[in-house]
Amino acid sequence: MNKYKKLVLCILLDAVGYLSFIIPGIGEFSDVIWAPISAYLMTKLYKGKTGKIAAAIAFIEEAMPGLDVIPTFTLMWLYSYVFASKETVIEV
Repeated sequence: MNKYKKLVLCILLDAVGYLSFIIPGIGEFSDVIWAPISAYLMTKLYKGKTGKIAAAIAFIEEAMPGLDVIPTFTLMWLYSYVFASKETVIEV
């Protein structure tokens, strides 16, 4: 997948995580559903050990109240394509 298409997808997935703020009272319930889905999607977008670590972080971020504002998918994209060199990104 083109890295800029992946960036757009990551921004959209972060926006889905923000949807729990729109409907009061439903946010906590939707986070219970979205947390494992976001972790699974993170492992599909980013392979290897790096993707597994990012998936664990995404799961915790979505499951914990008040942390939904962190754009985990977009931060992972920045890590993978802007900040990390090829030697730093761990692939297994």
